[in-house]
Amino acid sequence: MDLTTGPLFKRIVLYTLPIILTGILQLLFNAADLVVVGITDTSPEGLSIGAVSATGALINLIVNLLIGLSVGAGVIAANCYGARNEKGMQNLVHTAIPTAVIGGIAFALIAFFGARTFLEWMDTSASVIDKSTLYIKIYAIGIPFSIVYNFGAAILRSVGDTTRPLIFLVISGVINIILNLIFVLGFRMDVAGVAIATTVSQTISAILVMIHLMRVKESYRFEIKKIHFYKDKFVQMLLIGLPAGIQGSLFSISNVIIQKSINSFGDYALSGNGTASNIEGFVYTSMNAFHQTALNFTGQHIGARKPERLKKITALTLLSVTVVGLFMGVGAYLLAHPLLSIYAHGKEEVIQYGIDRMRIISVTYFTCGIMDVMSGLLRGMGYSLSSMLITLTFVCGLRILWIYTYFQTNHTLTALYISYPISWVLCCIAQFGLFLFAYFRTMKKLKAPPSDNSSGEIKADSEEVALPDDGTTETPSAN
Repeated sequence: MDLTTGPLFKRIVLYTLPIILTGILQLLFNAADLVVVGITDTSPEGLSIGAVSATGALINLIVNLLIGLSVGAGVIAANCYGARNEKGMQNLVHTAIPTAVIGGIAFALIAFFGARTFLEWMDTSASVIDKSTLYIKIYAIGIPFSIVYNFGAAILRSVGDTTRPLIFLVISGVINIILNLIFVLGFRMDVAGVAIATTVSQTISAILVMIHLMRVKESYRFEIKKIHFYKDKFVQMLLIGLPAGIQGSLFSISNVIIQKSINSFGDYALSGNGTASNIEGFVYTSMNAFHQTALNFTGQHIGARKPERLKKITALTLLSVTVVGLFMGVGAYLLAHPLLSIYAHGKEEVIQYGIDRMRIISVTYFTCGIMDVMSGLLRGMGYSLSSMLITLTFVCGLRILWIYTYFQTNHTLTALYISYPISWVLCCIAQFGLFLFAYFRTMKKLKAPPSDNSSGEIKADSEEVALPDDGTTETPSAN
């Protein structure tokens, strides 16, 4: 799909819906892990549920740096596609995939051998730490495959193809659920069973996306014999993706510190927080789809030198994420008890802890969606580093400061959870100021006559936009 032509609203809807469905299905498959172990978990505080839940923040911390690099790959690919720069696209693809493989293996080793140490740093309860360690060790085996899938999906979405990542996820997710039922209900493997099922499904999704990239006839075709680290593409990927990865990792650090604080309230709070967080994940992933939409639409329009549509892209994505965030966030809270009961049936104390969290976070979650869309717009214009610094200051920094100041004198879960909406609102205000600066600067550059040596690619936070040569590259056929 060429994102630079046709009615914008229709394009945005057609592009975003498969991403939303992909995210929701992915979470459904992940939720199946908790639901299945919850069925066999006979402890009143839900120890197996807590064991899986306790790993989320740590796993995100380990893999988010590489996921951020996939954002960089997607932005560059979208810009090359919009600029009709086939050589640039080829170089990017054959640099990105080996980066995903090597980085994934390195981070898998860190996760595998450091699992218990990291969990001990988080003050994970002795009642769940053995199960949590086992889960992470098995999950670590699938990290390289998860990273490859994310890089491949980012490349496909950058050229407007959001359907195939959805199809690949459906296939791997169904297999995940089947294996969950076999390993946990059939063989009574508990936490180890869901970890193995997740690892196998991640491997399958990676294989499917790579088969497609190797068979497609478009400019983003991947060929093993062409693997090469193109320095310019690798540096561009780092300049755009590394800030996003660092942002995600530091986000996770703040969440690890928050998780450590939650652990201090006991196993009921741990399980209740984990189940509520899983439900909120459906709201977040639906909103985050508009982040990816804003990023790739902006990237393609900059590459195609069509600045007149950037304002409408901004308005439509911000309005859409607000509506979706309010509808799903408030709806999740209103249905909190029956939703939480799916995970923790009959465990009323666990459910009440989950409701207490959702009362604060779910209802205000739309502000996080606005923050993410602003970040996507800024990254699409090349302002990844600036966006990262704002987010780290007003989200990660503020939360950590909050925990070591206000939370110390008001040691309640409510005092802890309220730091989320406060940080989102302050970050939105700061990002909007940066966006106004970036938008007018980008418009000025795009309206200027193209230079003879411009490459059709964006640069991060320096000259921001390097404009494409007109007519110097072939036009790729529609996907």
